[in-house]
Amino acid sequence: MGVFITEVRPRWSDMDVYGHVNHANTVTLLEEARIALLFGESARHAGAEHIAKGVVVARIVVDYHAPLVANGGVVRISLSVREMRHAAFTMDYEVHTGPSVDDPVAVTAETLLVPYDLASGRPRRMSEAEKDFLAAWRSGSNGA
Repeated sequence: MGVFITEVRPRWSDMDVYGHVNHANTVTLLEEARIALLFGESARHAGAEHIAKGVVVARIVVDYHAPLVANGGVVRISLSVREMRHAAFTMDYEVHTGPSVDDPVAVTAETLLVPYDLASGRPRRMSEAEKDFLAAWRSGSNGA
């Protein structure tokens, strides 16, 4: 598979006084895309449902290349897993200004995600099913 593609719709309230989606709301759009992959049916069918029970963002880096606006349309977000360790993985994002791969890239980002056990309040190691699920979304590259 390699790349997960989803569409999200920026809201009018996501824009700031300069007419573009502000940083905090851009991060929320990235979260919505990540939820679609990690908390969706494909994760459950792969036996990786524990990811949805606890994963935290340990680090996020966002680079802006063009304005992202709420114009009523959707934006295309592609996600891939770049690196996996026993208790963490790095996910890359590419946000296009519209639904097509030909639309300009407005944002690239990466998150370091850590599986987390809510009951114990501690990070945890990933199961083999979780590793297999994430491996299916490996990009094979070093960036978004």
